[in-house]
Amino acid sequence: MADGQDYFVILLILSLLLNFFFPVPAFLSPPFTYAGFLIIGSGLVLALWSRSLFLKNATTLQPSEEPSSLVTSGPFRLSRNPIYLGMAAILLGVAVFLGTLVALASPVIFVTVIGLFIIPLEERMMEKIFGDAYRDYKRRVRRWL
Repeated sequence: MADGQDYFVILLILSLLLNFFFPVPAFLSPPFTYAGFLIIGSGLVLALWSRSLFLKNATTLQPSEEPSSLVTSGPFRLSRNPIYLGMAAILLGVAVFLGTLVALASPVIFVTVIGLFIIPLEERMMEKIFGDAYRDYKRRVRRWL
């Protein structure tokens, strides 16, 4: 089964390709589309900061592997899934930059697929491994924001 990163890459490529092969009227135009760069940058910072905390805590970055520690610092204090949140922001930023509804479908599809299929599996694994510590964290911190 594909993981969140796979869905992100596929949707990023699809949003770019569909935008160019099936042009539809824009809902944004320059200079407003340039805000997409700020959103992309914010998403990159969030995702990379979150990934660096996994490395700092010597735990796996792969959702299919068993984590060795529960990361709850940095952006994980505000979101249980800041890497996915960063990826969603990047997709949204691309959609804003392109300014078309076709591209806007990608972040919506990403959040839906990740929220329905990927995160629940990861959360079950985290509860199994970390038990009450993860359940307490889950009660304190929202899934997205």
